[in-house]
Amino acid sequence: MTDDTTTTQLEQDAPASESAVVDATFDLTEDGDGDDAEVDRPWLRPGKWYVVHSQSGYEKKVDANLKARIASYNLADRIYEVVIPMEDVVEFKQGRKQTVQKKVFPGYLLVRCEMDDETWFCIRNTPGITGFVGQSQKGKTPAPLSRKEVATFLSAKGDGKEAPKRKAPKLDYEVGEGVRVKEGPFADFSGQVAEINADHMKLKVLVNIFGRETLVEMDFSQVAKL
Repeated sequence: MTDDTTTTQLEQDAPASESAVVDATFDLTEDGDGDDAEVDRPWLRPGKWYVVHSQSGYEKKVDANLKARIASYNLADRIYEVVIPMEDVVEFKQGRKQTVQKKVFPGYLLVRCEMDDETWFCIRNTPGITGFVGQSQKGKTPAPLSRKEVATFLSAKGDGKEAPKRKAPKLDYEVGEGVRVKEGPFADFSGQVAEINADHMKLKVLVNIFGRETLVEMDFSQVAKL
């Protein structure tokens, strides 16, 4: 694929501070052992995993747009997979328990590919994608996720089971207060309380994900004061 109106050099997409900075809590060995031979390890699949930033709320449309472009450009042999990380969450609505899927970090998609000029151009110019995370300099290839980061974000999906009952937390959080996440896909991350919903015992916390502050909704019981 060639395009006389474009350059083959990768362009700048993000400020220098925007990089995949997530410190995962997984303890992974280099090769694993025989007991885990059948376990799928996404970081061992061909290619590398990259993060792209999209317009929040339009992730599914962006996902469809990118997959259509991959087919149109005949790049399925180099752009292998596009993922919107999701997790199963148990909610109670009108007195009934139901399991719903929610985006782990709105506004981001993971792409597994062989990064070169053509694949970069296809992904970067997909409608709705605003840039690669981790590309800090003009002409620099975007930084792929580490193995631990891939494990963190692709294993976030829950099992749909109701969480065990816990002692009711004290409702003493304040907007702007720093908190530490105790459990879930963002365990051990620190953030800042942005909104408080005392009636539903939920908080919205600004968590630094991929070098950007992202608003994540959590139960009071999932966080602790710093």
